[in-house]
Amino acid sequence: MQAILNVALPIFGVILAGYLAGRWRILGGESTAALNAFVSYFALPVLFFGALARTPVAAVLDPALMLGFGIVVLATFLLGMVTTRLISRGGLAAQSLQGIAASWGNVGYMGVPLCLAAFGEAGLPPAMLTVIVTAIVAMVFGVMLIELEVAAGHGPLRTFLRAAFNVARNPLPVSIALGVVVSAIGLPIPTPVEKWLDLLGAAAAPCALFAIGLFLSDKSIRSGLAEAGCATVIKLLLQPLAAWLVLPMFVDLTSVPGKVALLMAALPTAANAFVLAKQFDIAVEQNSASVLLSTAFSVITVSALLVLLRVS
Repeated sequence: MQAILNVALPIFGVILAGYLAGRWRILGGESTAALNAFVSYFALPVLFFGALARTPVAAVLDPALMLGFGIVVLATFLLGMVTTRLISRGGLAAQSLQGIAASWGNVGYMGVPLCLAAFGEAGLPPAMLTVIVTAIVAMVFGVMLIELEVAAGHGPLRTFLRAAFNVARNPLPVSIALGVVVSAIGLPIPTPVEKWLDLLGAAAAPCALFAIGLFLSDKSIRSGLAEAGCATVIKLLLQPLAAWLVLPMFVDLTSVPGKVALLMAALPTAANAFVLAKQFDIAVEQNSASVLLSTAFSVITVSALLVLLRVS
């Protein structure tokens, strides 16, 4: 109960504030786009870079954790693809989008603030590793499969390079890579720059959570409930279960990295699933419903996991 009151309640409270701001028309669609841009291009990248640049590389890079978490994400991605194949006989693009909805957790906007609240600064390095793994599996692999159907005839190599380029230019992986490089070479950070990093990075958590609520405020569930329901069950129940079974082979689940990985596996579907569906104009309503349903039910599942992990 302490974990729910001290960690889950404040986190979901900020999401609720963003949701109400959108529903009550205090902030509109333009505000959502502006806040998302601020979080994606400024606040989160600065938080990631600042934390990693001041953390020894050995404490950040954990190949075992990355491999274990990668197996979990990939397994649930493939399971999500199978559900669409069975339910609607959807093509490769629709299956890939369902795989993304079932495996791509909200590790950036929701996961990082949650790990900060639950584990403090010690939770940031493993949380960032899960961001990298999720981006590689879901964006490179998932987008490549979508492009193979949508852009048929362009060739698999060109499609893969395009998907890899989309990841490479994303501010979050770039900021993580730069932070690791600065840490590795031991480059000192001047005090004014350090204060700037701390000030701007501190805005990441509340703004990211508020942006989630604002994004959800204009979404509704009209159709595609069967696939959205499957994606929600896989994301909120089967992915953390898979993590519980697979991760002990790679990391100690009683350690902070182990607990962070479990928590990240239990997060709801990221808004990226809807964004990609909208971009390709495929399975838009199903992916919108997946984001909305999984976020709503994650109030229960994430809170329960925090209690199980004895987070206070």
